[in-house]
Amino acid sequence: MHRIKSIEWLGNTVRLIDQTKLPTEELYIETDSLDVLADAIIKLKVRGAPALGVAAAYGIVLGTQKNISSSKEKFFQSFENSAALIARTRPTAKNLFWALERMRTVLRQNKDNDTATLFEKLKHEALALHVEDEVMCLAIGNHGAELVPMNATIITHCNTGALATGGIGTAQAVITTAHEQKKNIRVFADETRPLLQGARLTVWELQKAGVDVTLICDNTAAFVMQKNKIDLVIVGADRIAANGDTANKIGTYNLAVIAQKHGVPFYIAAPTSTIDSSLQNGKEIPIEERSADEVVNGFGKQTAPSGVKVFSPAFDVTPNEFISAIITEKGILRPPFVHSIASIL
Repeated sequence: MHRIKSIEWLGNTVRLIDQTKLPTEELYIETDSLDVLADAIIKLKVRGAPALGVAAAYGIVLGTQKNISSSKEKFFQSFENSAALIARTRPTAKNLFWALERMRTVLRQNKDNDTATLFEKLKHEALALHVEDEVMCLAIGNHGAELVPMNATIITHCNTGALATGGIGTAQAVITTAHEQKKNIRVFADETRPLLQGARLTVWELQKAGVDVTLICDNTAAFVMQKNKIDLVIVGADRIAANGDTANKIGTYNLAVIAQKHGVPFYIAAPTSTIDSSLQNGKEIPIEERSADEVVNGFGKQTAPSGVKVFSPAFDVTPNEFISAIITEKGILRPPFVHSIASIL
């Protein structure tokens, strides 16, 4: 099967699949404009923590390539302007800021070179970061599949597949790897309100991969666990604090509480680049709030009275005591996470 590519570099342009059009339309955007890419990040045309890291790196390349022949001062200024624009797009995903820092380190280490060489170094780093993401996804899939028993039934939330990364996914890589290992799995996918990433994206990807998937409303998960033998819950992450507290798509915390109530293992799958060791716990994680319009006028249809007050956080934080393990490209981390996380960093 042809693998979906959420984002790719095509010489001097970025090409990405517009995830807001899925599943009814498979539309691609190709641009050499950082402004267009930044807008795509804000509007969730490209999304998912690892994919945002890749997008941030490519954004720096787009933002500096028009200044290859400029003075060094102007080239450096274009870098800082680009980084500032990207940093303002989405505050919660650690990978985005991690990628920007990697690009800044390359610039700093090569500051004595001419602008053409600097640009090539930056482009090389962005491409390398993307390749690393692909390798990381495969490793997470292989490590995580060890936790999936034969004939397992799995619940997942939001989208963590190829659309959310530069490779095959994080939590969804565990699912598709287990499927490829002939483990005869089946999946319940939360729709993931209010933007339906589970319904629109995860189900679309899993169907393409031939996985037995059933769509459920977010508020159906507890009933499914009560009535069915659920073997595990697996989700992704946008930022993980030093103690293992994890920010992920809104509704994840609900799912973790329900899983603990029913004795179901709850797993996080994410690269080490998602870990923010500068934050001691989840209370320090910045949480993005989205437009009220996404809730009351979702997909162009008004579903609530005009003028109603809306609170719409894009993420919530699951405390570490609800998490059975964190699956990374370096292996499976177990509680106490403050120690297991420190050991791999």
